[in-house]
Amino acid sequence: YKKIVRLLDRYLLRELLVPLAYCLGGFLIFFVAFDLIFEINRFQDGRLLFMDVVEYYIVTLPEILADQVIPISLLLASLYALCNHTRHNELTAMRAAGVSLWRLSLPYLGVGVFCGVAIFALNEFWVPQAADKSKDILERRKNPGQDRNLTGRLDFHNEGDRRHWNMAHFNRATSEMTQPTVTWEPPDGSSHSVFAQSAIYTNGQWRFFKLERWDRAAGEAYAQQTSNSFLDIPFSETPASIRTEIKVRALTPLEAAKGPQLSIRELLTYLRWHLHLDREKRWPSLMTQLQGRIAAPFTCLAVVLIALPFGARSGRHNVFVGVAGSIFICFAYFILQRISFGLGVAGYLSPVVAAWLPNFLFGGAGIVLMSRLR
Repeated sequence: YKKIVRLLDRYLLRELLVPLAYCLGGFLIFFVAFDLIFEINRFQDGRLLFMDVVEYYIVTLPEILADQVIPISLLLASLYALCNHTRHNELTAMRAAGVSLWRLSLPYLGVGVFCGVAIFALNEFWVPQAADKSKDILERRKNPGQDRNLTGRLDFHNEGDRRHWNMAHFNRATSEMTQPTVTWEPPDGSSHSVFAQSAIYTNGQWRFFKLERWDRAAGEAYAQQTSNSFLDIPFSETPASIRTEIKVRALTPLEAAKGPQLSIRELLTYLRWHLHLDREKRWPSLMTQLQGRIAAPFTCLAVVLIALPFGARSGRHNVFVGVAGSIFICFAYFILQRISFGLGVAGYLSPVVAAWLPNFLFGGAGIVLMSRLR
């Protein structure tokens, strides 16, 4: 029995992966072509060359895959494969041999888990960097001599570590600061300040050059130290976390409502730095972004669960009926996802409800419908 089940698993997996590969390739071409039609004026305004456009879509490929292509392709491929099995009475024969429908669903659920892990990895390690790189590509031809990595004056407070930073400029590419000032107050009641001409991050710590340092122990007067060389201080703030601060500040409500823009790591870093966010404005947006990133990998499980009962119904069904059904389900799912996410960013829905509602609604409906199949 176990040998037969393993053979069935391999057969079902093979019959799913082939249409999944075709769907991934087809939808990827479709989304790139569709996006190119709407972005062509933007590319022309930016005076981009052909290779710049190619590089732009290579850079944005992880975001396209994670947000749209992988879930839609998995839904369409699952419905196509299941309808094909049902049309040839293969699922009926397998169930007549004593294999339950839930057991037959394991290959589909396994592929859903794998795709969810892939989406999580893309969103955490590639998508955040892709957003910055794509913006740089769009701006590279407008002002060739301008350093787009150089930000203006930056001032922020790390509430978690009770440390305040101020700098004239920060270079996102080289992690260099000009005229940085850092003030911090440890729990022991002391106070410290560093005023430097420049600073750079090296070997896991900040190196300050030509600095003036003021230190005051609890209940004592300030003591001044001046150095024309350098001083290394292992602050917890890294160049990546400072870039996160810059990205969150530049995030507009309209961009935030389109979907998650930051990784879980970036959002948690920002929330740890800013413990007392404005509960009416910034907090709902960022918490919805965080919950959206956590919920995104589970989209694949939700689409598999909703595809299983629709594709595994008894009787002979036309494969194209399953394709049409998948398109309808796909539109319904993503429309609900966009609406609920936008309401969460605006503060009209709880961030948890806004991010998880489509998954719970469609995944729960799939489980209920599966339990009613005979």
